[in-house]
Amino acid sequence: MGQRLASRGRAALLALAALSVAAPAYAHDGAGLVGGFLAGFVHPITGVDHLLAMVAVGLWGAFLGRPLLIVLPMLFPMVMALGGVLGMVGAPMPPVEIGVSLSVLVLGGLIAAAARPPTWAACLIVGAFAVFHGYAHGEELPSAADPAGYSIGFVLATGMLHLAGIGMGLLNDRRGGQALTRGIGAAIAAAGAWFLFASLAA
Repeated sequence: MGQRLASRGRAALLALAALSVAAPAYAHDGAGLVGGFLAGFVHPITGVDHLLAMVAVGLWGAFLGRPLLIVLPMLFPMVMALGGVLGMVGAPMPPVEIGVSLSVLVLGGLIAAAARPPTWAACLIVGAFAVFHGYAHGEELPSAADPAGYSIGFVLATGMLHLAGIGMGLLNDRRGGQALTRGIGAAIAAAGAWFLFASLAA
């Protein structure tokens, strides 16, 4: 059992390491918004920055346990919707790509550090980053042929990525599992550092 757990953990770390050295594939590059539900569902999965941040939210929630196991994956899509509205109306915001990159770096770092802040602080961190992710996609949403279907697909995919992170968090209950999840967090943070570097250099 322990050998199988270690093997799965190494596979996850290798996959995340590969993502961290790949060129940033932002989910909000403004392209491919011609469809409805299907386009919205696929969009966050094809953007590595969004994908890693969503997985990190679920993984951190699993690491923190109840009530944050439930609260964080519910909070993110709700606040992301608010950020989407801000993006659609063009409200002033700090550089969005930097905010999104920081979300991957910080959330991964918190997992790696086994950080356990108060509930309100964890919600504030996740909520703040959700605004940036929502804003980025809200700027693009008017170009979608079916904005309502696109939004539903996008939120559904985001929820599934949260669940994937929670699933990884199940490793915490196994011997040596917490070290593996912290290692996954470190790999996510490394990817975030690369995204941030690319955003600043752009």
